[in-house]
Amino acid sequence: MHGLGNDFVVLDARTMPMPRMTPAIARALADRRTGIGCDQLVLLEPSEAHDFRVRFFNSDGSEAGACGNGSRAVAVLHGAPATVETASGPITLEPLAGGARVDMGVPRFDWDAIPLAYPMDTFTMPVGWENLTEPMAVNVGNPHVIFFVADAEAAELDRLGPLIEHDPLFPERVNVNVASLAGEDHLRLRVWERGAGLTRACGTGACATAVAAIRRGLVSSPVRVTLPGGDLLIAWEPRGAPSGSILMSGPAVESFRGTFDWDDYA
Repeated sequence: MHGLGNDFVVLDARTMPMPRMTPAIARALADRRTGIGCDQLVLLEPSEAHDFRVRFFNSDGSEAGACGNGSRAVAVLHGAPATVETASGPITLEPLAGGARVDMGVPRFDWDAIPLAYPMDTFTMPVGWENLTEPMAVNVGNPHVIFFVADAEAAELDRLGPLIEHDPLFPERVNVNVASLAGEDHLRLRVWERGAGLTRACGTGACATAVAAIRRGLVSSPVRVTLPGGDLLIAWEPRGAPSGSILMSGPAVESFRGTFDWDDYA
């Protein structure tokens, strides 16, 4: 499946038990040359507390707490509204014509919720990497830093992204977002995704960037976020209902179905 070109291998283990997923197996399945190939692997499992559980694995085998585009893909696959368990807490999904809407929960801004290595104001961080300076940090189920620049396309994200992702300031690494204003309540965004690299779209990145832009007074909700793969609509009111949650809407589609032998990837 994919959402705006951000593609996923989705494994449904809700009713059919599967061998235990490991970082090595996730990495092997995600390999575009010797595996199936994807940006992230999405695993659906039973849940005692919610409709089901969703786990997200990056292409490097690491497990992520949230994935916005992957969540929309899950909503489309499930085909009905649901509340699902994730590593970052429960989220609600609702399929729509051609896609889905996801309640991504409440963003967090405290330095230790990102987390950062030491206390710091996350609204305008007094740090920089060459011409990318004074970002905002937001946790939307996974950690993000957002840089607002004149032209997002001109940023050397392929070079600076991995440097920022692995900086000691971010003990759990970080997703790197570079955004610019494209019009009234409209942002253009590129993302270096933690554990996956440059991506055509990042749902949590769009959420984090929209929230940061609203907090800084650059745009008002709802915000259209244009990524290389297409547009997402992000709605967030800091004191709105439900409890300041982020609502993300956008497309997701199934590309194909297939089978594989687990022993080939164990």
